[in-house]
Amino acid sequence: MKRDMLKSYRFREEREADWRKLDLILTRAENRGVKGLSDDEMTALPRLYRQAVSSLSVAKSISLDQNVIIYLESLCTRAYFFVYGARTSLGERIMDFLRRGWPQAVRGAVGPTLLSFLFFFGGIGLAFFLCLQDMDWFWTFHGENMMDGRNPDATVEYLLSTIYTDPNDHGQSELAAFASTLFNNNAQISLFAFALGFAFGVPTAWLLLYNGVSLGSMYAVFWQKGLGYEFTGWLMIHGVTELFAIMLAGAAGFVIGGAVAFPGRKTRIASARASGKQAATMAMGCVIMLIIAALLEGFGRQMINSDTVRYVIAGTSLVLWCGYFYLPRAEHRV
Repeated sequence: MKRDMLKSYRFREEREADWRKLDLILTRAENRGVKGLSDDEMTALPRLYRQAVSSLSVAKSISLDQNVIIYLESLCTRAYFFVYGARTSLGERIMDFLRRGWPQAVRGAVGPTLLSFLFFFGGIGLAFFLCLQDMDWFWTFHGENMMDGRNPDATVEYLLSTIYTDPNDHGQSELAAFASTLFNNNAQISLFAFALGFAFGVPTAWLLLYNGVSLGSMYAVFWQKGLGYEFTGWLMIHGVTELFAIMLAGAAGFVIGGAVAFPGRKTRIASARASGKQAATMAMGCVIMLIIAALLEGFGRQMINSDTVRYVIAGTSLVLWCGYFYLPRAEHRV
């Protein structure tokens, strides 16, 4: 017994100075951050960590004092997370979100995204064909107080003034009002489509369908006046990004709704919680898309009147977003 105690004492005496030095460095780093360490301390840290791990291994193999083993285990754990742990800055977290987190979340929700696409464009197609058959449907969808005169009674000249910029034309205020209303409406739709997904996805489906109906009936007005091509170019210059954001927000809502409706062996709350991170990541990304869409909207509205350029920007946006979300890539970890 005395022999074991002596062995433990000598073992500790020979190495305790390095243990305490490592403990001191870790305490300073935990309190002040990496910048609080000197160059010598940064250099010594990996060496002291390896020595502590070696000491722990020896202490366990020869069954030294249990208190020494507990102390070394704690010390090595702290050092491990400092030396090898992920200490990322805000900028690194944002880059990781953009490089990996957001596109990965979207790629993992292909089914909900297709469902969102179906409801949204189903609404567009339904309203478009109903209005072409009978424009009374337009008033059914929008009521009698349709904003800024863009309705079946509008002239071709007036409708053109709402999609092309003319410095001498007083239609700028109407165009700005419509663009602002469009952005605010789509931002609200995106928020509610995600937030209400917990109700089995039913409100999400209804919002997507309703928003599609609103857009489809408006599209029918321009189409009937022979302005379908022009309206599409004006809308898609920012609409590719904006409408894509709506569908992804809807997909996030369906991710939550699906988890609640089909929890498997989990409780509904546990299932929703498990899917919540993916859905929230998608929703946060939609905010970025809506901001980009607003910038495209303002730029396109004020400076671009060429239909060709509008379609090029729209097509480029679609290719870039699809490539960003769905093309395979090497994983980057920070």
